[in-house]
Formats: sequence, C-alpha cells, structure tokens
Amino acid sequence: MTVDQDEVDRIFRPETYAAGVPYELFRALRAERAVWWVREPAVGAWAAGPGYWAVVRHAEVKHVLRTPEVFSSHLGATQIRDPDSAADLEFARTMMLNQDPPEHARLRRIMAAAFTPRALRELSAAIEACARELVDSARDVGQADFVRLAADLPVRVLARVLGVPEQDRQLLVDWSNRVIGYQDADLADSDTVDPARLTELGRAALAVRPTTRTTPDGRPINPRSRAALADMFAYAHGLAVGPRPGSLMARMREGGLSTEEFETAFFLFAVAGNETVRNGLPGGLHTLLRHPDQHRLLLRQPELLDSAVEEMLRYWPPVIEFRRTATRDVELGAVQIRRGQKVVVYHASANRDEAVFADPDRFDLTRTPNDHVSFGFGPHFCLGAQLARMQYKAMTGAVLELPGLALASAAPPARLVSNFQNGLKELPVRWRTGS
Repeated sequence: MTVDQDEVDRIFRPETYAAGVPYELFRALRAERAVWWVREPAVGAWAAGPGYWAVVRHAEVKHVLRTPEVFSSHLGATQIRDPDSAADLEFARTMMLNQDPPEHARLRRIMAAAFTPRALRELSAAIEACARELVDSARDVGQADFVRLAADLPVRVLARVLGVPEQDRQLLVDWSNRVIGYQDADLADSDTVDPARLTELGRAALAVRPTTRTTPDGRPINPRSRAALADMFAYAHGLAVGPRPGSLMARMREGGLSTEEFETAFFLFAVAGNETVRNGLPGGLHTLLRHPDQHRLLLRQPELLDSAVEEMLRYWPPVIEFRRTATRDVELGAVQIRRGQKVVVYHASANRDEAVFADPDRFDLTRTPNDHVSFGFGPHFCLGAQLARMQYKAMTGAVLELPGLALASAAPPARLVSNFQNGLKELPVRWRTGS
C-alpha cells in the first residue's frame, strides 16, 4: 500500500523528531521504494520550499554520496532549506562541506592538517584524560545530566585544536546552539556566555554578535549566514593573528584560503566538529542503557568498545540527513529527477536498511560488518571521523566505570527539535557512590 503523502511529509517536519526518528515510517518507505517526493511546507516563520526527493535505502544513499558529478554539494549547498539570497548561497559555497571535486579536495588537504596521524596521537592522551576528569568531577554526586557532562568533551577538544583559551570556550557552545538548534525554541537564542570571564578577543567578538534573528521586514535570518555569525567570524580572524602564530587557525589562514573559505573552515571546526559528538554520545549511552543485556556484555567484555562505538553510531546517527542537488536529469531508484531538484539522503534510514543489516532494529554490539553511513560516504566522508571515534571511546569507557550506572528516569528524555541533528537536550543518569 502506498504511503500517504501527508505521512511522507512528516520526515521533513522538525517537530516529528521531537518524539524520535520515525523509524517505522522510514521502514514503510523503504519497503515500497528507494526515493520519495517530500513537500516542504512553511515551518514557523520560515517560508515554504519547493520540495525535494528523499533517498531512504542504503544502496541509493551511497550512490548519491559517491557521485558528486551528478548529485552536487555545491549547486545549492547541503541544507534542505535553500539559502535566503544569492549572496548567502555564494558564501555557503565557500565551505568545504559545500564543495565538489576538485575544489573540495584542495580545501580538504588544507583542513586535514588538524587530523594527521601525529596530531591525533597527541590528542589521544588528552582526550582520555579529559573524559576521565569530567566523569571524576561528578563521581561523588551519584547523578548527572549526561548531555551536559558529555558536551564539555568536544568543546575542550576543539578549543585545544583551534587554540581557543579556556575563558572563551563557552562561545563555542553558543555558536553551536544557535546554528544547530535554530528550529528549537530552547536553543535558538543561546546566550550562555558571561562577558566578564571572556578574554579581550572574546569580548570584542561578543560586541558584534547580532542582537536580532530577523530582517527589518520580519523574515528570519539564516543562522548559517555571515550576518548571523558575525561574532564567530570576528573571533576566528582575531585568533588567526593572535599570540600563537603557529596555531592551526594561523596556518589555515596562511595556507591559501580566501577570507570566506577561512571563515567557513572555522565554522566547520567550531560547529560541525562539536555537534556530532555532543549529540551522538548521549544518544549512544541512552541506547546502551536501554539495552541492559548489551550493557552487561560490554562490562564483561570491554574489548568490544570499538565495536560498540560503531553500533552506537549506526543505531543513533548524529546527523539525520544531508542534501545534494541534481546537476542533470537523472533516474534514481526508478524515479525521474530533474536538473536542479533537491535530493536529500537520509542517513538515519540507510542505517536501518534490512537489505544491509540483519535485524536492523536490534542493538547489537557484536555486529559485523557494520556498514553504517553516519560519517557519510565518498569524497565527503567526515574528515574528523577518527577524532569523533576517539571521543566516543574515551567518554563511554570512562562513564561505564561508574558502578550501577543507569537511567535516572523512565520517562523519555527531551529531544532536540531538528530535522537535521539527532540529539537529546537532557539525559539524567545515576550510579552508586562510595564504591
């Protein structure tokens, strides 16, 4: 039976994901075909869009991701919503995420300086120590909100990579909240920074933070636009010319990036590098604690931690979807797609595809192979995937040492309202003290 169009359109609506990823709906869609037309209605003050093709099966998702000459990241950028203006689109196109080969390869080579084997080896011990420090800071309390606890790890790691002083780390939190949480009323206006604690550079950046999220005619400002993130980009430029001339930001600025490419590179580190771990780690732990047999298995066999991380990523993908744009008329999954139409791949659906994963709704820490697409596929495979895995492993290993670790409430935790990021806003956990 064909799924009703109104039901199909639910996969676009941000409020759908406040109740969880609609896996049953995705299962019904996959059972019938690989590609579906989705309407794009207005969401709050955000105007309606032209609609898009949703790709829900694993094989077709990987095909789209590995074929940039047909499914472009550059033409319309990679968010479902079209940029608000030609100027916004041109700015978005300077980001590595929104480039196609060969320009994408040039930017990736420059940004890869942060992810060399030597750099990752140097970060590994710091990540392990940071994860243990965060867990130890709450050990005697016997309870914590794991979302808040885990969120500190990627912020500290990124601050180290970017050269952000400790006093300014909270700026990274606000920037991520405003960009990723713009569809969620609890996060869209994030302003958690105490100006008195900032460095001079931090205060100077805060002085140019936009005071409104709407244009003079009342339309919302794109949270990823240059105007909306003026404080972030001012800070990036200040960091590059600051007292650490050999820092990553200084090297990137001197490495041939244009002003716009430099700004969007900082965006990728500060936002994308933060949110994947910040949303994925609590989701992974929530899943583990809801499957006590797998929790006990991991406690008995800690050597399964690497495999456990991959299954957490598959079962709770931090990113729900990404967009491409067709460069020409093309057939995909027996559907005719016209040049210029939006094509959106659903990682969350591909990771539960019955054609690839045996019993895909079962959380299985011993699953192998585990061909999930949570880090993408093809030329845009996540540059920071190994760094993210290191943080997953360090934080999961540290928190599992807490005796009697369990969910503190049987009620479902509050979730991020977003059709892009799969996140929790809180995850109360408890454990025994005095052990």
